[in-house]
Amino acid sequence: MPNMQMNKTPMKEQAPEIRRTNWLEVACGYTPEEAVSEAQRCLNCKNMPCVNGCPVQVRIPEFISHVAKGDFEGAYAVIRETNALPAVCGRVCPQETQCESKCVRGIKGESVGIGRLERFCADYCADKRPAPEKAAPKGKKVAVVGSGPSGLTCAADLAKRGYDVTVFEALHTAGGVLVYGIPEFRLPKSIVSEEVGELEKLGVKIETDVVVGRTETVDELFDEGFEAVFIGSGAGLPRFMGIPGEDGNGVYSANEFLTRINLMKAYRDDYATPIKHHRRVAVVGGGNVAMDAARCAARLGAEKVYIVYRRGEAELPARREEVHHAKEEGIEFCLLTNPTSINTDEKGRVSSVTCVRMELGEPDASGRRRPVAVAGSEFDIEVDAVVIAVGTAPNPLIRMTTEGLETNRHGCIVTEEDGVTTTRSGVYAGGDAVTGAATVILAMGAGRTAARRIDEFLSGGKSAD
Repeated sequence: MPNMQMNKTPMKEQAPEIRRTNWLEVACGYTPEEAVSEAQRCLNCKNMPCVNGCPVQVRIPEFISHVAKGDFEGAYAVIRETNALPAVCGRVCPQETQCESKCVRGIKGESVGIGRLERFCADYCADKRPAPEKAAPKGKKVAVVGSGPSGLTCAADLAKRGYDVTVFEALHTAGGVLVYGIPEFRLPKSIVSEEVGELEKLGVKIETDVVVGRTETVDELFDEGFEAVFIGSGAGLPRFMGIPGEDGNGVYSANEFLTRINLMKAYRDDYATPIKHHRRVAVVGGGNVAMDAARCAARLGAEKVYIVYRRGEAELPARREEVHHAKEEGIEFCLLTNPTSINTDEKGRVSSVTCVRMELGEPDASGRRRPVAVAGSEFDIEVDAVVIAVGTAPNPLIRMTTEGLETNRHGCIVTEEDGVTTTRSGVYAGGDAVTGAATVILAMGAGRTAARRIDEFLSGGKSAD
C-alpha cells in the first residue's frame, strides 16, 4: 500500500550540542525500513517531472520503485546508469531546488526525499557494487583536466564508452572541491575516495600534482597523443571585497580556510597543518561555502561565529538544510549587513570588522533586490578572524597558456549553446570553469554533456546516447 503521509520520513541527526564538538557526519541516513517507507510515498508519476529537475537525468521514479519493494541493489543500478557519484549527490545536491522542487507530492505536504533515498542506496550498496560495464576499447586517448565533479563524471562516461582516459589533478588528492571544499561532517572523504575508486575500476588513470598550464599545457597534451581535452578545473581563485584591512593577520579566503581544514586536515591533532583556533569569527557571505566555513570555525573552538550577509534570509543562496544546521549549532546571522572595513591592532592582527546596515532596493541584473546601505548605520563587530566567502573565479593559468581558448571578463571559458564546446577545436569545458562557482550536480551535468560531445567529435558522428 502507498504511504500517503504528508511529510518526509524523518532522518536521524546528531544533536547540535554534540556535533559541534566533532567532525562526524551530521545526518545519519535512513535505515532500510525508513527508506522503504519514504519510497512508498512516491506517486510514480508517468510524466516524471522530478527527472526534468535532475541535471544528470537520473530515472527517479524507477529507482524509487525498486526501493519501495526492498530491491536496493536494483535501485542503485538504475542510479549508476546516469550518476557517477550517487553517494556524493545524495549528501550535497540542492534537491530542494531541483528534483524535489518538481515532485507532485510537494503540492500538498513535503516532496519525496529523493536525495535521502539516493544516499541510502549508495551507502547500502557500498560493498555490493557490481563490476562496471564498459565498451570495447576505441584506441583513442582523452585528457580530463581536474578531478572535481565535472571531470570525474566526464571521465566515467568516456571510459564506459571505451575511451582511454587520463585525469590530471593539480592537488595531491583526487576529488577537487569534494575534498578541499566540503567539510567532513557534510561529506566524509572516505565516500569521495570510494567513488574515485569506481572510476579507476573503469580503467581511468589519475595523475595528481599536475598543474595543467604550468606543469604542462593543453597543447602539450595534444602532442602526447590525446585527441580531445576536457577542462573541468573549477573555480578556485578566491574573490575579495576590496575593502580596507583585507591584508590583516587573521583574514582568510574561504578557499584557504576550508582547504587547510578539509584537504590538509588541520582539524586533526595528528596533522601539523598550521591554522589558528580563533575566538570570534566573522564569515562574509551567504552561500553553502559560507555555511561550511562558519560551522568549521565553530568546531575548531570559536566561542562566537557570525554569518555577515548583505541581503535578508529569504535571499540566502545556501541550502535551507545548511542554514538550519548552522542556526542549530549556534551560528549568529547578521543579515542585511555589509562589511566596510576590517580593523587591526598595532601588530596587524584582526580586532574587529566595521559593518553598515543594508536595505533591499530595486531588483538587480540577477533578479534579486539590490542591497543599499543605510546612511549613518555603521557599527563594529569584535572578531579576531574574518573569512571572505563572496565567490571565486577560474584560475587564469589555462586561459593564459591555451591559444584560441576564449574566456569572458570573469575569466570563465566561453562555450557554445551546449555549454561545453569551446572556441578551440578538440577542447571542451564544463562546471565552474565555465559557469563560475555553482553546484556539484550542475557540474556533473556538464561533464555528461561533454562526454557526449567528445564521443561525437572523435567518432565522427552522433553519440550512442
